[in-house]
Formats: sequence, C-alpha cells, structure tokens
Amino acid sequence: MRKPEVVVYHAPGCHLCERALEQLRALREELDFELREVDIAGDPELEARYREWLPVVEIDGRRRFTYHLQPGPFRRAVAQAAADA
Repeated sequence: MRKPEVVVYHAPGCHLCERALEQLRALREELDFELREVDIAGDPELEARYREWLPVVEIDGRRRFTYHLQPGPFRRAVAQAAADA
C-alpha cells in the first residue's frame, strides 16, 4: 500500500503553523504517511497562494485543512487516501 503524501505549508512566527507541525509529527508516529514541510517565506508565489490560509495541509495534492488541523478528520483522510492508492 502506498503512503499518502502530506504537505504542510507554513511560515516562521506563525503560531498556528507551529501547532499543526507538532500535531503532524506526533500523528506520523501512529499513521503511515510521508510528511513534507514547506516554508513559504521568501517565495513570492507561495506567499501569495498560502499566506492568508496558514497553515495549509494537503493530502495527496488536495487541500484538506487550513488554520487548524483536526486530528480525527485527519486520521480519516489519511486512511481514505491510503485506501484509494
């Protein structure tokens, strides 16, 4: 079974981002997914696309969470992505 790819877009000084990163790192200990952390600072294109929504969490290229990561729905989304692979 393929591991879903989870991408989190974040920026320095974003407290919601720090919380989401902590949650994702902890969830990775119980769930099987690849985690990619993308700092948008200094990239004008990424800043324009994501700045107002941070943190942004995508699962397999689909935006699933903005502002707050909800662990229960996240677990279900990762399980569904793994099943769809």
